[in-house]
Amino acid sequence: MASLFDDSLRKIKFLFKFSGMQLEKKSSATILHIIRYRWLYIFNFLWLNTDVIGEVFWIIDGAANGKKLNELTYIAPCTTLCMLANLKSIFLLLNEDELTQLIKNLREMEKNEIGNENTEKDKIIEEQRGFLNFVISALNFWNGMTVIAFSLTPLVLMAVEFRKTNEIELMLPFLIVYPIDPYDIKYWPFVYLHQVWSACIVVLEMGGADCLFYTCCAVIQTQFRLLQHDFEGVISGHESEFQEKFEKLVIRHQELMRSVNLLETIYTKSTLFNFVSSSFLICLTGFNVTSIDDVAFVLSFVTFLLMSLLQIFLLCFFGDMIMTSSMDVGHAIYNSNWYTAKTSTAKQLFLVQIRAQNPCKLTASSYADVNLRAFMRILSSAWSYFTLLKTIDKD
Repeated sequence: MASLFDDSLRKIKFLFKFSGMQLEKKSSATILHIIRYRWLYIFNFLWLNTDVIGEVFWIIDGAANGKKLNELTYIAPCTTLCMLANLKSIFLLLNEDELTQLIKNLREMEKNEIGNENTEKDKIIEEQRGFLNFVISALNFWNGMTVIAFSLTPLVLMAVEFRKTNEIELMLPFLIVYPIDPYDIKYWPFVYLHQVWSACIVVLEMGGADCLFYTCCAVIQTQFRLLQHDFEGVISGHESEFQEKFEKLVIRHQELMRSVNLLETIYTKSTLFNFVSSSFLICLTGFNVTSIDDVAFVLSFVTFLLMSLLQIFLLCFFGDMIMTSSMDVGHAIYNSNWYTAKTSTAKQLFLVQIRAQNPCKLTASSYADVNLRAFMRILSSAWSYFTLLKTIDKD
């Protein structure tokens, strides 16, 4: 049976390849090696952030010159998402040692399961494989749709305007300050392509970091479920046989907890910014949808809003899966035939059960747990900011 982890990594490898992060190519501390393995990432980083700086200058200039609120909020969600993509990719690279160790751990755990033919276990793995493939495909599709929507909207509006007036009015996907006139026909094609590739970089970096997170969470949850299955059947007729099986299960449990801690180290800081920024992203995008009159731009921001909601929901959903599956180990022990075992055996199982009651969890830099409750709090905050913006806009 194909490895769930490696099978999923193959499906997201292109995201890391074109973003320049190179998932399993580790660079050393020397400048030569960093340039050799990260040259594309450095190129993309500089390419993207020239636009980010221009967006920030546009917002500052717009605020100084008294532009309307809906004009200022037009580019703000895009700028926020660019910063989030930067942080996600940077923290992945800064924690590449932990990432390498995590990948090694997950592969080793899956390798240990190979050869253990069991219909119920196979069903668990295949169920998770189908779900994870669906999530990755859906996320990639919607990210692609968002890029296409923003990229094509100016062209559609230009075509509509040309049909009405028989004149071409050059437009761009994003409002950015440049040292040149971006609407000069000499520069416009390059600026247009520059902005489109910047949008692609954001989607590649966000998609790569998020899909890797979902994959690791799904594999860890699968291993917790397999561990639950084995704990339910750990009681056997011979004490020596139980002791051997029990020790192996405890080691597996410890390895799973270490893997969760590694995942926490890799993602905890970027998740904090993700939590904080998501409320603003959802709020600002929702405000744009309700305040912009142009249907083409409204459709672009609707796709952006749905992408933002999907991204933070999946982040919280997979974090919640880790918590739930780690606590279910205690339920599995309770469902075993512990009451038929010796007192010493029951005590050993009881200790594991007590540990399982303290869930393995991912956090936003210890500020908040990553679970579905956090998602509801983010939505609540976004709604509060949205109503405040609408009130300010009316005034």
